[in-house]
Amino acid sequence: MKILKFGGSSVASAERIRSVVNIIRSQDDESLVVVCSALGGVTDKLIEASGLAAAGDDAYLRVFDELSSRHLGCVNELLAGPELEGARKHLQEQLESLEEVLRGIYLIQECTLRSKDLVMSFGERLSNFLVCEHLKQFVPDAVMLDARHVVKTDDQFGNARVRMSESFQNIRNHSNGYARIRVVTGFIASTEKGETTTLGRGGSDYTASLFGAALGAEEIQIWTDVDGVLSADPRVVSDAQPVSHMSYEEAMEMSHFGAKVIYPPTMQPALDAGIPIRIKNTFNPQVEGTLIGAQQSGGVNQPVTGISSIKEIAFIRVHGSGLVGVTGTAGRMFSALARAGINIIMITQGSSEHSICFAVGPGDAERSVAAIKEEFALQILQRQIEEILVEKDLSIVAVIGERMRQTPGISGRLFGALGDAGVNVIAIAQGSSERNISIVVKKDQVAGAMQAIHQDFFGDSRGGKTQKSDARIYLVGTGLIGSTLLNQIASLAKSTVRVHGLADSRNMMVSDRAINPEMWKQALEAGEPSSLDSFIEQMLAHDGGVKIFVDCTASEVIAKRYPEILAAGAKIVTPNKKAASGPQEDFDKIADALMRGDMRHETNVGAGLPVMSTIRSLRETGDEILEISGVFSGTLSYLFNTYDGHSSFAELVSQAREKGFTEPDPRDDLSGMDVARKLVVLARELGMRVELSDVEVENLTPEPCRSIESIDEFLERLEDYDDEFAQRALSAQEGGKRLRYVGSIKGGELSVQLKAVGPAASTYGLSGSDNLVAIRTRRYHDRPLVIQGPGAGAEVTAAGVLTDILSLTT
Repeated sequence: MKILKFGGSSVASAERIRSVVNIIRSQDDESLVVVCSALGGVTDKLIEASGLAAAGDDAYLRVFDELSSRHLGCVNELLAGPELEGARKHLQEQLESLEEVLRGIYLIQECTLRSKDLVMSFGERLSNFLVCEHLKQFVPDAVMLDARHVVKTDDQFGNARVRMSESFQNIRNHSNGYARIRVVTGFIASTEKGETTTLGRGGSDYTASLFGAALGAEEIQIWTDVDGVLSADPRVVSDAQPVSHMSYEEAMEMSHFGAKVIYPPTMQPALDAGIPIRIKNTFNPQVEGTLIGAQQSGGVNQPVTGISSIKEIAFIRVHGSGLVGVTGTAGRMFSALARAGINIIMITQGSSEHSICFAVGPGDAERSVAAIKEEFALQILQRQIEEILVEKDLSIVAVIGERMRQTPGISGRLFGALGDAGVNVIAIAQGSSERNISIVVKKDQVAGAMQAIHQDFFGDSRGGKTQKSDARIYLVGTGLIGSTLLNQIASLAKSTVRVHGLADSRNMMVSDRAINPEMWKQALEAGEPSSLDSFIEQMLAHDGGVKIFVDCTASEVIAKRYPEILAAGAKIVTPNKKAASGPQEDFDKIADALMRGDMRHETNVGAGLPVMSTIRSLRETGDEILEISGVFSGTLSYLFNTYDGHSSFAELVSQAREKGFTEPDPRDDLSGMDVARKLVVLARELGMRVELSDVEVENLTPEPCRSIESIDEFLERLEDYDDEFAQRALSAQEGGKRLRYVGSIKGGELSVQLKAVGPAASTYGLSGSDNLVAIRTRRYHDRPLVIQGPGAGAEVTAAGVLTDILSLTT
């Protein structure tokens, strides 16, 4: 049998509950125990509601209403018919009970730990009921078990201690003859008197561990929102890699130094019973995850399993001649610290015995010094112990791996990597097991230290260094181009591109961990309401990797934020023409900010065509651009490559709109302003100072049609001008020419107009919806350099954006 535990993020919504049930159904084990936490964020809301009630603030009712709406909304999405009616009745009864408890707290304006435990228990009771009821639609004999009936504890409310033997026996007794699948409430238990208790931090993991140990499970699976344990914190090292398997000891070392692997105290029953623990991703269930067990870590040639850190510590130095050769000094010191309730994170002492150094949390520094001064008052008075020194704003980086002890030269590689990165090591500690080397560095160097170590040990199969920097993508705009870009990122093999932020007009998600680009819709759904200010703030607060803001919108508001983003050292990739073609004053601000950041906008002009980069290369190699001309609109290219003057131009526009070749309102294409913007972008690339109003534009929409509100009415009225368009087309044909909508930059003048071009023109032979750009230079004078191909379409535009992203990682 197996134990499957799902955390709050895994059951945060009806859609996620469906995913959880699909995972449960995919298991072929004879017996399963499924342990679920409360819906994501619900426990915090319950604590908030109880706190408000205890303060006499009737705002607790607002929080209660939110909780009620969320759970009832979930059940409405998950069930239908008689099952829905029965489930709603049960939920409403539970919610009424919760409301009564909160009202009692409100009336007496006090929330004891006992009452708080009771309030928090409703989170698991409600979520597991929802999971079980949805599961019953596919597995009718599935049952829900309220863990309070079997897991017994003392009355230490808030962090109760489990009565192991009694609880194990209860679990075994309850399991005899029961259904194949049981859904069990995590986190909660009860005293001998039946009073509700909670199991403290990691309580649902503890429940899973208890059931696994009691029932002799084959494996305990912890389902979360990452693909397993990673080789480093992805917030700092964006190329952190999943670890296939690791030992219990490695997992505990990683957890001690800040990695979110397992919380060792809660998993102790499983560890004692030797039951493997597998960490898996609810949102990417096909990935094997990380198996934690008695075996050594994976990777035959990889001595290091992971790199972890404690972001902020205080480092205390006690030194003096009175420490040398004096028996019991260390015992006295650490006993004094223990009496003061201070947790020691790391200890280091030189063989000279002249000093003892140790690390504590920054909040414990003053109390530590006071405890030592009290214990060694006489020695300090006699100057046998010098002034106690405290250094703050430091961090610990820990390099962990079972095979480190079997591999010579690990320390040399480690300190070589740090030296190359310019990281100063303040202190070092290594246990006799040799599975952990811990170093103390300045807080502002911890990211550089971790990146340097990770690059050296995980850069490739030989431990060499990678050739590209990691790209952390923050994408705004998940429409056609944005969503296509995400699909293309997902298809990259061994990509260094990681998506860490997504935003559309409604929701946004900024994550320390990389977001699976195949699951972007689910990530956005689980996010928060969209706020451009918050999105940028969170992005800029992230550490590690090349930070790239990708704007796949057409928003002027977002474009105006580019200088701020660039000035903060981030990079920008965008197909949005509004920034590079906006007011010259705004573009100047972007240019000034490029001293700190970098911006790539190749797709502003030719989608995936290399127009901007070609012009840039020509100028960088000393060539002089004399003229740029061509067809810059795929829509207008299609219209005039198809139009022969014998059919209705208005009908052709209507057909193109129906095929999706034009904007929803074809006047946006016919106005010529999109082409004008592209010319402004190119002109500024050439160093010209121009405004959009400087472009001479022939608007192909007849003036009387420009103010018509209805698109259908516009298309009808456009028929009145069919003769005018036909006359121009036939006149061109009589002269052996063809109509082309041409944009041109020449002699400092920018123009966009419908022209009749002859066979000698580069644009004469165009077909389909291709764009064509002819660049005449001093070198390419008689025969211009021609770039031709699809200038529009989601696939080619997204590919151009991705090319720009990759160019920023080299």
